[in-house]
Amino acid sequence: MNVTISGHHLEVTPSLREYVLTKLDRVTRHFDQVVDITVLLSVEKQKEKERRQKAEVNVHVKGKDIFVETAHEDLYAAIDQLMDKLDRQVCRHKDRVQDHHHDSLKRQDSSWDAVQ
Repeated sequence: MNVTISGHHLEVTPSLREYVLTKLDRVTRHFDQVVDITVLLSVEKQKEKERRQKAEVNVHVKGKDIFVETAHEDLYAAIDQLMDKLDRQVCRHKDRVQDHHHDSLKRQDSSWDAVQ
């Protein structure tokens, strides 16, 4: 799994990088078929101060790309919100991909008749 963490108009410090990687562990714990993850942290020059810090993630899993973005006045809070959203989407994707097929009742009945 390749993880790329980059910054736009900000320098990604080692503590920020470590924070993102520990949060990503939660996502990869739920779903292990992740091919590669790209995280972009940026500071926008907007008039709204509460929306300046922006975090985006693009997760490439087998068969699908999952993209999530959030904005907040604090970058760490934006990362927390981002990982919550990403966790929900990865769990939803995992539920869709899992095999939910069960044997039909006819098959179960016919196998029961063979036993008697």
